[in-house]
Amino acid sequence: MVHLREAYVRSEAAGRWLPAFLLLAAIWGNSFFFIKIAVGALHPLQVSFGRMAVGALTLLVALAVTRRPLPRDPRLWGHFQIASVVLTTLPFTLFAYGEQYVSSVVAAIWNATTPLCTLAFTLVLRAERATAARAAGLGLGFAGVMVVLGVWQPMAGGQLGGSLACFGAALCYGVGGAYMGRFITGRRSEPPVVLAAGQLLTGAVQLAVITLVAGVPLVHTAAPAEVWWSLLGLGGLGTGVAYLLLYRVQALAGVTTTSTVTYLLPVFAVASGVLLLDETITWNQPVGALVILLAIALTQGALRVPARSALR
Repeated sequence: MVHLREAYVRSEAAGRWLPAFLLLAAIWGNSFFFIKIAVGALHPLQVSFGRMAVGALTLLVALAVTRRPLPRDPRLWGHFQIASVVLTTLPFTLFAYGEQYVSSVVAAIWNATTPLCTLAFTLVLRAERATAARAAGLGLGFAGVMVVLGVWQPMAGGQLGGSLACFGAALCYGVGGAYMGRFITGRRSEPPVVLAAGQLLTGAVQLAVITLVAGVPLVHTAAPAEVWWSLLGLGGLGTGVAYLLLYRVQALAGVTTTSTVTYLLPVFAVASGVLLLDETITWNQPVGALVILLAIALTQGALRVPARSALR
């Protein structure tokens, strides 16, 4: 009876955040498709600024409709500055740079290493305690990502640099997720839409300054129509709506559980990359994906591992 009651409580709790979790995975998984199209005509900084500007505008409209003000706490805006650097400004630019040299599928797979990075930084910041099941699941997930990537095959030149840039973005997400869980999403005085709008607005200003200092125009007016549509999808859905979902899931499920959304991104990235961009997949990618699904089951408690207590 006790196990049945525990299973019921876990399923009821998951029902609160799981729909938003799956929708977030679908939106972010297809973001790599939009990035791939955009970098065909734009500078990486233009891509990252464009998505941030559209995302911030989307959430400012949401604030206006719901009649909610932006945060007034200066300390919170200081946290936004730090969180924006490691959650948007750096990783968005690194992914845009990386996808000049690697496929959207490979970029999404590198992104799947985020939970391992997040776990390390949450332990350092003591934002969450890591159980044995979570640690085992994250480790297994990382192994699955390595299988998908085919690390036994050599990479060189632009492909290596692009992959390293994407992995650097995943490291940024690990730092940012832990920092956000410690200093931002735990606040009860502001709803998720307010927090998300503040962070994206901060990131848009940061990227505007960096782009101009780098001597790159903020907008490429001669870009083809498909690039503009990609930026709208990337900014409106992949940044604006996605960050609303991110704040909600992280508030309900925690930092480590939320970070496992990246394990699902390659599934959606493969669908859009293969069907719409004519990208190819190899045998090791679906095999690695199965390993990743097992890892998700471990981190969510669907599978059990022997453990006496949480990791210390």
